[in-house]
Amino acid sequence: MLGRMMTEPLLISSLIEHAGKYHADTEIWSVETTGGVETTSWGQVAENARRLGSALTKLGLDPQARCATIAWNNRRHLEIYYGVSGAGLVCHTINPRLFPEQLVYIINHAEDKVLFLDATFLPIASGLKDKLPTVEHFVLMGPRDEEAASKVPGLKFYDELIAEGDPEFEWPSFDENTASSLCYTSGTTGNPKGVLYSHRSTVLHSFASNTIDVIGYSARDVVLPVVPMFHVNAWGSPYAAAMSGARLVMPGPGLDGDSLVRLIDTYGVTLAMGVPTIWLGLLGAAKKSGSKLESLTRTVIGGSACPPSMIDTFRDTYGVDTVHAWGMSEMSPLGSANHPLAKHAKLPLEQQRKIRENQGRPPFGVQLKIVDDNGKDMPEDGKAQGDLLVRGHWVLDSYFRQDDDGLLADGWFATGDVATLDPDGYLTIKDRSKDIIKSGGEWISSVELENIAVSHPKLANAAVIGVAHPKWDERPLLVAVKAEGESPSEEELLAWYDGKIAKWQVPDKVVFVDALPVGATGKVLKRELKTQFNDVLTV
Repeated sequence: MLGRMMTEPLLISSLIEHAGKYHADTEIWSVETTGGVETTSWGQVAENARRLGSALTKLGLDPQARCATIAWNNRRHLEIYYGVSGAGLVCHTINPRLFPEQLVYIINHAEDKVLFLDATFLPIASGLKDKLPTVEHFVLMGPRDEEAASKVPGLKFYDELIAEGDPEFEWPSFDENTASSLCYTSGTTGNPKGVLYSHRSTVLHSFASNTIDVIGYSARDVVLPVVPMFHVNAWGSPYAAAMSGARLVMPGPGLDGDSLVRLIDTYGVTLAMGVPTIWLGLLGAAKKSGSKLESLTRTVIGGSACPPSMIDTFRDTYGVDTVHAWGMSEMSPLGSANHPLAKHAKLPLEQQRKIRENQGRPPFGVQLKIVDDNGKDMPEDGKAQGDLLVRGHWVLDSYFRQDDDGLLADGWFATGDVATLDPDGYLTIKDRSKDIIKSGGEWISSVELENIAVSHPKLANAAVIGVAHPKWDERPLLVAVKAEGESPSEEELLAWYDGKIAKWQVPDKVVFVDALPVGATGKVLKRELKTQFNDVLTV
């Protein structure tokens, strides 16, 4: 016997309809690519999304046609998220900082029919147009620009396109398992792989994000998604914010610390999210300017492990709670978030703080386990260390247009992370499988060594890599960036590890660099460091 309840498909269009109706006058501030800040609202975004959906339908695109974006976090990009998916098309966000060869591969592999571009990235269209045979419409995200039109024959303009659309356009209804959006992995080994999300998985992911033990967006929040919209859909924040009716600050191209501090203080940001390298810049800028970040109540930090010293600084200096989270493109990306349990309130303060350093617990909808090299389940005692596997409602079951299904035989996805799980489900990522250092047959976590290094007051940033060693196969090397006006010695930095880890795990050497190489999402590119320094201990 079935329950006697209504059923409606879980569609992305329902999110923007909700925000447009019940939070119509809620502000969205958008830093434009051309400069300045534009103020709009959920009501206006909803109308423009309908106009866009209507205009794209009039172009005669087939259902599920891929519409790509190469753009910053701004108002038009937000409208594209909803206008494309809501119309039954697929929103394909592209990382603009990939090599041209990878951009060509991704666009052709996806067979994109439309390519939306911010003005910053117009040279991509003019330079690669002839190599993109499937793209039928290039759209500049702005008003008509005659100079741009002269560079890209047939170029369309976003503002003109939506002006032709119907503001009363009715969103089509279809199966909730229909594809909604497409992201490609970074392609650090081989070609990038496509992860194709569904309407159902995206809406369920938004519900999970909005629970208080994950991120818990609220209509009272002012949300600053610093994580790019081309990186796993800005961690799903554009969808979750519409569901809750939160105000948004879209930061545009300026992600430096000074710009972010100004946005936080000007618009009263309460919740911000990004990767650790972004927050290092923010904290440095706040200290330099004297800003107290008074409105900010919490940050969500993911993408790579958050140094405990950063959590301490946010809490002790600025009164900001840090939610340490973990996930990946294949998971939409939410996998875990760190919040204390009720029983932890009875623990001494230092033990409470220690618990906040790991990647947290999975929400309902995600299951985690660790296995050994033979695929055998390992104990979840907080000590056993194994390969992390995952499955759930918003986890991929196969890559887009790939022969392999991406899953193990028993239906779990191998994340490529090495981790521990404790009896309460708290996850600690020890390292990426490719980054963990194997020295003389023993494992050394680069993440743990980095966290210690970054806590040194004379360092601005640091990375640890495994480099070749004639006796031990690999040994850790500390690659350090000095803080402004500081000159720490190698001996001083190595001594910083005394008493914090076993002596045999201490890096063999320190090299100083002006900056660490980072990708478009702010993650340190360790492969570049390994290429540069792999022989430093053998010469």
